[in-house]
Amino acid sequence: MKTKQFILGVALSAVVGGGVAVGSYKLLEDENVVSTEQQQYPSVRYTSEMRSSNTIVPEGLNFIKAAKVSTPAVVHVMTEYSGAGGNDRYSGPMDPFLREFFGDGGFGERVPRGPQQGSGSGVIIASNGYIVTNNHVIDKADKIEVVLEDKRRLTATLVGTDPSTDIALLKVDADKLPTVRYGNSDDLQVGEWVLAVGNPMNLTSTVTAGIVSAKGRNINILRTSANDMSIESFIQTDAAVNPGNSGGALVNLNGDLVGINTAIASQTGSFAGYSFAVPSSIVSKVVDDLLKYGEVQRALLGARISEISAELAKEKDIKTLSGVYIIDVTENSGAKEAGLQGGDVITAINDVSVEKSSRLLEQIARYRPGDKVKVTYMRDGKQKTANVTLKNLNNSTELVKSSKAEPVTFDGATFEPVSRQEMAKLGISGGAKITGVRDSEFRETGMKDGFIITKIDKYPVEKPADVEKLLKNFDSGVVYIAGVYPDGLKAYYPIGKE
Repeated sequence: MKTKQFILGVALSAVVGGGVAVGSYKLLEDENVVSTEQQQYPSVRYTSEMRSSNTIVPEGLNFIKAAKVSTPAVVHVMTEYSGAGGNDRYSGPMDPFLREFFGDGGFGERVPRGPQQGSGSGVIIASNGYIVTNNHVIDKADKIEVVLEDKRRLTATLVGTDPSTDIALLKVDADKLPTVRYGNSDDLQVGEWVLAVGNPMNLTSTVTAGIVSAKGRNINILRTSANDMSIESFIQTDAAVNPGNSGGALVNLNGDLVGINTAIASQTGSFAGYSFAVPSSIVSKVVDDLLKYGEVQRALLGARISEISAELAKEKDIKTLSGVYIIDVTENSGAKEAGLQGGDVITAINDVSVEKSSRLLEQIARYRPGDKVKVTYMRDGKQKTANVTLKNLNNSTELVKSSKAEPVTFDGATFEPVSRQEMAKLGISGGAKITGVRDSEFRETGMKDGFIITKIDKYPVEKPADVEKLLKNFDSGVVYIAGVYPDGLKAYYPIGKE
């Protein structure tokens, strides 16, 4: 019997939108999913209550306070994407010899395309200009601007992205901006009122209300290409959300941020009953990682897990349908070292109940490699606990820090690091941008200033220093250099070495 399997880790991938349209479309069963210093405020209090049966109904319930608090801090995110045009620098099929080095990456191929624009929403989380949005809102954008509620239009720089959670962090050069403070998404209850604030269909500062319909919802739209690590534990609401709301705020009645609106369930491409938001517990951790380390720290329990269905429970003689079944554990992982094994059923992480895999993934997503968590589990009908030290993908507890690449001068040319925004736009993880070609040893290749080298022969180039290191290691013969121009055109150049 086949069961759905997961690799447990911090994850959630987002390539929901291709970066051009703020809400893009993906099949969800029979539906389309469209994706994609703090001020203090007093708690909400009601002046009087009316009791009807066992339900307490607040008198004069309204959303004025929450709207006033949150609306000024939600911005309109405008993106621009340059089309590729002009003459090819290389045409025709790639030589098989080169394909061996570079793969069939379409170097030199160009698809004419005009400029495109997109828009979405963002939330100001710090008064000095930090803004959180969805990764799919700004993915591969050449230019990012934000429009504040007071109509100021500011250029935004990309601080960092985490496609695996569909979260991106932007920065604008401004001070004393209105902010939304983080709320605790764990405290949300099904049936609780929430507001969605954003800019749907270019209608700025739009507020809609609904209730929390479900928590820990997995809708199978977020994936990563690396290691297939994904986590979906969305807050589901019936607040009306449409394309353009992506990256906007989901707030409670205090106006506190409890989620970032990301997707809708729809057969038409516009709102039809359900919307989904990344919980603030995940958002705040991702943002904190990007600010502290420049990279998101991914913690893994080190176990393959599965939902417990009635069929699986019968097959494996599991006495409960609530919890997460361990298929097996990874060698040298935290789970293995703590004594967990295949067949165990995890029921709680740090005393927080995990009835399904999405809730388990959400809990682990809050931690970093080296953190310890208490795992409650069932084995042979008995409840047990284990203290697990979470690890990274390499089964170590080390944190990954983003080191700042420095420019390098080699053979008369200057090689500069590639910005995060340019990497996100071009879909590359690093590279070295060449300038000063005319007065360098590279002038005979046909290479132009601005070309980003991503590979030399079979070896990847992540930073400028890699160019000097790799080219110095080639004594003679022909060296092939591959890369991409800022307009998206891929190209390769041979360099003769005597």
